[in-house]
Amino acid sequence: MLAELRESLRMALDALATHKLRSALTLLGVLVGVFSIILVMTAMRAMQNNIEKELGSLGSRTFVIQRMPGAYFGGPEGFMKFLRRKDITYAQAMAFKKKAAFAPAVGLQADFWNGELTSRFDRTPPNVSVTGATPGVFATANWTVTEGRALLDSDVESARDICVLSDDVAKTLFPRGSAVGQRVKVEAISYTVVGVFERAGSAEGARGYALIPLTTGLNRYGRRREIAIAVQAESPAAIEDTMEQARGVLRAIRKVPPGEEDDFDMLSSDSMIKQFQTMTFAVRTGLSLVSGIALVAAGVGIMNIMLVSVTERTREIGVRRAIGAKKRNIMTQFIIEAIVLCEIGGVLGVVLGMAGANALAIYLLKLPPAFPVDWAVIGLVICSVIGVLFGSYPAYKAAHLDPIESLRYE
Repeated sequence: MLAELRESLRMALDALATHKLRSALTLLGVLVGVFSIILVMTAMRAMQNNIEKELGSLGSRTFVIQRMPGAYFGGPEGFMKFLRRKDITYAQAMAFKKKAAFAPAVGLQADFWNGELTSRFDRTPPNVSVTGATPGVFATANWTVTEGRALLDSDVESARDICVLSDDVAKTLFPRGSAVGQRVKVEAISYTVVGVFERAGSAEGARGYALIPLTTGLNRYGRRREIAIAVQAESPAAIEDTMEQARGVLRAIRKVPPGEEDDFDMLSSDSMIKQFQTMTFAVRTGLSLVSGIALVAAGVGIMNIMLVSVTERTREIGVRRAIGAKKRNIMTQFIIEAIVLCEIGGVLGVVLGMAGANALAIYLLKLPPAFPVDWAVIGLVICSVIGVLFGSYPAYKAAHLDPIESLRYE
């Protein structure tokens, strides 16, 4: 059997080499189909890895309470239900913090502005988030202060004009020295830098942060702001119980009647990652179906070329049958030829798809590269299936040619 497969493979390669242009044009359809699948899947995997890294930085024992869900896949009517929810106010958030004795750390935060920060040395890209926070945010977000200090309760109570910068922002604004004690400007308003922090698990290219006291932001940007509450449980095993206790406390504070659903959402890193995977699964499935159409079209082309090949090689088939080749040997020869044709296109499609997607991820999206080996294997398996399915009929036709008539064929 192995000898027969080796002989069939050699004959298949010889046949493809004999008709180089025809073979190249035929495998081009397979190449395009596999290329499109691998390009999309590699790009999606790079984005998924980056987002999972960002979300995973919360840790396995932290969850966030906010008005809106992390992701929504329904229609506009269902989304309006979330828009009608009232914001979690500063007073409600502070009341929750006082009653949440069951949680080791509770942090409050609100996004106020995104843009460019300036110092007397340099300026940042226009993607820095100015976020109001309380001291508990550092523990719940797994942020480590590397220089200076974190925010203090007294900073929040006094609404001071200070800030704590993420390390990437600090290096950009103060490339030649420490940022602590320096002044930065946000929309022409100066803040004194009191500390620099490092974000655990932050991905390359992620946005930078400038944390100011939550009350400072509310006074400056308006008090009608939605507050997000980050809560840390004692351990990963206790997160479900902690979430239930937090739900009960906030329902009481927001006066949600018994029996009615929550007017807020609770998000853990695991739940957000699952939501993202659900969303990308639908996208991947749709794009795979579209790419699959290209592969089916390529399979039809392969069947057509294989039928032409059978007609051209009728006399060769007759000679082989005359010297003892069985129908099984003829079928194996032509099916192997179809599979080889598909696999060459598949390998080229995988290589070009990964190269193109990673170039897009690195140079355009500023994301680390990804190599979805599972999808590469799936792509090559699909190529083999296409080769078997669309090569079987030409192989069957070749195997059932009359040897006498084949020998007479010119």
